[in-house]
This record gives sequence, structure tokens and C-alpha cells, in this order.
Amino acid sequence: MAVTSKTFGNAPDGTEVTLYTIKNSNGFTAEVTNFGAILVNLLVPDKNGAMADVVLGFDKVDGYFANGSFFGSTIGPSANRIDNASMEIGGVKYQLKVNDGTNNLHSDEALGYHKRVWNAGPKDNCVVFTLEDNATMGFPGNKKVQVTYTVTEENELKIEYHVTSDKPTLINMTNHTYFNLSGHDAGSIENHKLFIDAFHYTPVYERLIPTGDLVPVEGTPFDFRTMKTIGDDIDADDTQLKYGQGFDHNYAIDNWDGSIKKAAEVQDPATGRKMAVYTDQPGVQFYAGNCIQPETGKGGASYKKRSGLCLETQTFPDAVNQPQFQDVVYGPERPYNTTTIYKFYN
Repeated sequence: MAVTSKTFGNAPDGTEVTLYTIKNSNGFTAEVTNFGAILVNLLVPDKNGAMADVVLGFDKVDGYFANGSFFGSTIGPSANRIDNASMEIGGVKYQLKVNDGTNNLHSDEALGYHKRVWNAGPKDNCVVFTLEDNATMGFPGNKKVQVTYTVTEENELKIEYHVTSDKPTLINMTNHTYFNLSGHDAGSIENHKLFIDAFHYTPVYERLIPTGDLVPVEGTPFDFRTMKTIGDDIDADDTQLKYGQGFDHNYAIDNWDGSIKKAAEVQDPATGRKMAVYTDQPGVQFYAGNCIQPETGKGGASYKKRSGLCLETQTFPDAVNQPQFQDVVYGPERPYNTTTIYKFYN
């Protein structure tokens, strides 16, 4: 399984950007770029063997310079929201960028890892992206970051993260790809069916910061323990749904023990495509693309509200400020390592 490459344009500073193609013997293909370690294209067969690109994005690197929806992005060092854009580590308070009401969201929309040009090392069936982050964006610690995209013969896309830091710091990375199993240009994902292996979720305040509670999904629109059509409850008369303009909430994976296990599955009845999500993380943020602003994507496609969905594997949002959640502080004695697998079948 050879990795091929071609030019993808130039970064704002003029640095040449490359698009890498990883293709298995089934035709299953991932294309990733060293600008932002972004997943640009993902070609997946349907029940009849027809291939379609199932991730939202842009034809040229220029489209990712703004990328307000974070299409395909590697988010780091911190994904999701941090209350009041501040945190305390080791008795020291750190102020982060305020970019989401009073919150910090996805580290920094201009300086985050999704806007950096990474070093790239293509191998047989993977591309290894690396960068050095010298205590930028208000986060302490000089960090060495590695993200590896691997394609397997089982039609899996595996994403592995590895970070070391010379000081204790917050690390909670994720991938922000928007999936539409009918095809990136097929319109709404509300007819997709979803399963999430979670009896609890983390409800939020109006500013979308978790309250700190774990609440049972049973009897609520948030219950996806049995496969359910996303559109069935997405606009229900529910305060939590109104806060997120639909589903935009973190789920606590059942029986989490740090091993890789199935957290969620999406099915598209129209094409027969199915995607299972495996992770060693304790949470997964289900975001139904409620706030996608109308814009033109790949091949002239019209993207708008709910054109794609995200299943962002992660530690719980704002965990750095909520000690009842998992520990998200890493440093010299505790490197960050995590793996997520998106497996496709029909």
C-alpha cells in the first residue's frame, strides 16, 4: 500500500503544502494534508461498491485558511470549550484566548494546530505528521506533537496522537471531521441513524460549558443506546437542545477503562454505508453540524446547517476546571497517547 503525494497549494506564508493519498486494495482512500494535519477526502464504497467522498472540506488549501467550521481539522492542544477561557495548573493561572462568548473553543482559531504547517513522513500505509509547539496560545510547556493517519485493509482510518511536554499542561486533542455517509455533497444528515454506547451525557449551561453532572440519557432525546434516526428528536422541545441548536453534547462512554472499544456507530439507510467509531477516550462529542454557515465546498457543493456530523473522541469538555472529570494535565512524567479508529463497512 503505497502513499502518493501532490502539491496542494501554498500556506499563507508561502510554504508549499502537500496532499498525501493513502489507498488500500479495496479502493478505500484517505487524503490528508500537512496544513493542519487535516483530513481532506475519504472515499468509501456503498452497498453496491460505488465510491463517494464522505467528509466535508475544500478542493484547495486556501479553503482551510478560514475554515470557521473546522472541517477535517486536527484540534489541539485543547478541543472543545474551556470555561472563562482560563485554567489553573500547578497553582498557576493561565489565560487563553476568549473566542466563544466567554469561553475558549478549540484552543485558537488562528494559531491552533489546524492552522500550522506540519512536518510529514509518509510510510507504507500511513502519514506521520509532527510539529513543535513552544508554549503558544497561553498553554504552558514546550510540546512535541505527533499525529498519524493510517489506512488498513479492513477499511479503517486510524488516527493516533502522541504528545510530550516539558511542563505540566492541558492536552485534549480530537479530530473535527464532518461525515455524511451519503456523500459530502448529499445534504442533510438528519436521515442517518446513530448509536452511542453511553447511558450518561454531560448537560451544559447556556454557554455550552458542562454543569459537571452526569445525567442519564434514558427518557430524553439524548438516548442513542438503540440505533435511532438523528432527525427524530433533533428539534424536540428540550432546553439542552435549544442551547446547542440541536445535538452538540458530550457523551460518557459506558464502562470506560482506557482500552480501545466501540463508542458509536452511524448508518446511512440510503447507501448502506456504516461507520463504527472506536476509541480509548472516555467521551465523544456528538455535533450534528447545527451551526455550519452556508458556503461552497468541494466540487462546488453547497454546505449548510446539518450537512455533516462530527463524533469527536475526547476527554470531557472543561475537564481542566472540573476535578470530578478525568485528568487532562500531561507533562514530563505523563505523555499523552490516544487512538481513534473510524471503521467503514456496508
